[in-house]
Amino acid sequence: MTSEPIRNPQTDHLLTPENSALIIIDYQPVQVSSIRSMSREELVFNIVSTTRAAVSYKLPIIHSTVNVETGRNKPPIQELQKIIGHLPVYDRTTVNAWEDLGFKQAVKALGRRKLIMTALWTEVCLAFPALDAIQEGYEVYVPVDAVGGTSVVAHETALRRIEQAGAKLISRVQMYCELQRDWAREATLPGFMGVFESFDGFNPEKAMAARAS
Repeated sequence: MTSEPIRNPQTDHLLTPENSALIIIDYQPVQVSSIRSMSREELVFNIVSTTRAAVSYKLPIIHSTVNVETGRNKPPIQELQKIIGHLPVYDRTTVNAWEDLGFKQAVKALGRRKLIMTALWTEVCLAFPALDAIQEGYEVYVPVDAVGGTSVVAHETALRRIEQAGAKLISRVQMYCELQRDWAREATLPGFMGVFESFDGFNPEKAMAARAS
């Protein structure tokens, strides 16, 4: 049981904590309440899990909202604020986050080409900046179970569009495992099993403990 040496984390073609960043766009109450492509409760569970993974692996996070400062919209959902409420939030009036100068400059300042992008809705606030970022040479990864649209068909059609443009579709569990990559990397093992916890209540650690007893 010998692992190969860790590949260069900056140039690795897979996601690593050193070559990627998480983008979170518009997880606000109105947007969440309008989701029809999956259970809203499950969506919140999944974006929270995705965000916790990013925090655990110390990924840079760019967080953006729309129309909070104008008073037309509410701040991010509390579930996210509990995790990343200490981070800057780039509020916009633009529908497409990539057309907001502050947001785009913040992304570019990270110097990372792999963007794990999440947003509500899939067909608008995810699709538009994803297409623009790809056009500018970024690699866009979308955890499909942490994003949602106003209908199943709107969500799935938007995913097809951005995939055709070059986006890579992943899941929250795939993202977490890709960042960890090796059980021998003990520095990031604490909490790793938690990503396999499911919205339906499945807890792997409890299941393993029950099987061993």
